[in-house]
Amino acid sequence: MSWAQDAVFYHIYPLGFCGAPEYNDFGASVPRLDKLYDWIPHLKALGITAVYFGPVFQSTRHGYDTADYYRVDSRLGDNDSFAKLCDALHQNGIRVVLDGVFNHVGRDFWAFQDVQKNGQSSPYCGWFHNLNFGGPSPMGDPFWYDAWQGHYELVKLNLRHPDVVRHLLDAVGMWMDRFHIDGLRLDAADCVDFDFFRALKGYVRERNPDFWLMGEIIHGDYARWANPELLDSVTNYECWKGLWSAHNTKNYFEIAHSLQRQFGPGGIYKNLALYSFADNHDVNRLASNLHRPDDMPLCYASQLTNRRHLENVYTILYTMPGIPSVYYGSEWAVEGARTRESDAPLRPCLELAEMTGRDQALCAHLSKLASIRAAFPALRYGDFENVVIKNEQLIYRRATPEQRVYVLLNLAEEEIHLEFPHQEPVLQDVLNGDAIFHNDGGRTWLPVPPCSARILVGAPDRFAWES
Repeated sequence: MSWAQDAVFYHIYPLGFCGAPEYNDFGASVPRLDKLYDWIPHLKALGITAVYFGPVFQSTRHGYDTADYYRVDSRLGDNDSFAKLCDALHQNGIRVVLDGVFNHVGRDFWAFQDVQKNGQSSPYCGWFHNLNFGGPSPMGDPFWYDAWQGHYELVKLNLRHPDVVRHLLDAVGMWMDRFHIDGLRLDAADCVDFDFFRALKGYVRERNPDFWLMGEIIHGDYARWANPELLDSVTNYECWKGLWSAHNTKNYFEIAHSLQRQFGPGGIYKNLALYSFADNHDVNRLASNLHRPDDMPLCYASQLTNRRHLENVYTILYTMPGIPSVYYGSEWAVEGARTRESDAPLRPCLELAEMTGRDQALCAHLSKLASIRAAFPALRYGDFENVVIKNEQLIYRRATPEQRVYVLLNLAEEEIHLEFPHQEPVLQDVLNGDAIFHNDGGRTWLPVPPCSARILVGAPDRFAWES
């Protein structure tokens, strides 16, 4: 069992979080990421046990255009300053996961620049996928190369070249030795050669058997990548969509279907701990309104429109199977929607002093959820099963042989009474003042306030819970 299955993640996009310049002048380093020291007490108060940093290595612009895998981006600091920050996080019980961008590099990557300078005589021509001198590139080079999804500022690496593999694995080894990282998130994992992932897994596990590998996967069968040979986990984009869409359209059947399909009896991913999130650096923030483009159906273009549903979204996120992650600032319902030109609105610079002046209710809710998740193993390892599904109400159960937890959700604007079957002598609502509800002939009938949830734990677990 991986440590990640017990974790609550906090996802930071460093260049945005720090307010770094859009373009790197590759000048003197500025330790902007040191601002995170002041955030550590906040992270601990939220119950965060791991931080996933977006790209931190030397790049030209947004971090995913790597120029040097062995140097921290000079807009964020240097290797020494980042190593000290990682040590501070570890000393506070917070693990560190970095973004491994191995599918492609930026045009300022040193080996690509050598090809630009020396042409066919460069020893690095074989480092790049399908590089050939049969014609010019769209960027004006006297050679052609493959790029990531047609973005020619992102040059695809040849991950079957042994020198490329060695360069990348040695970089990971340096990160493990210098920064003592606990895992990697693998960018654009669907584009990466499987043999490279096999080599990577063998390399890191030999150094640290607990090292965790998670891949960015949007579409497809998650088990192709998350399996004993390749990665430990992947991003759960299917449930990301269902989390906000089910509330926006008042249709709990959507998220219930995804959860049952993935994790219910006979579920296709019931043995996987997928990385779950309500938003991230690539998608609109949960609290944002997204105006519907004329060419997109409303059900896909809308974002969460009722802020009263924010708490319920996170209640599902923390109690469903998988590993919950909070994107920086979303604990304060920070807004941000991508435009046709930029993802910058999703990646703002935030100052802690300004954030602490905002409403802290959602922070308190997340803190409570983290405590509950940590206290009851059924929420981390238990089986999943839907119990009651209605358009505006949902009940599901997480269960181990020793423990049963029932999650009740109501997205209606009025109080609703729900009835459901169970075999517990009593149920304790650990989310709301530890209220006790009794079994009445194998069922319980109880009220759920508007736009709220209950987390009910079966006896005798109530005697071990400290709210």
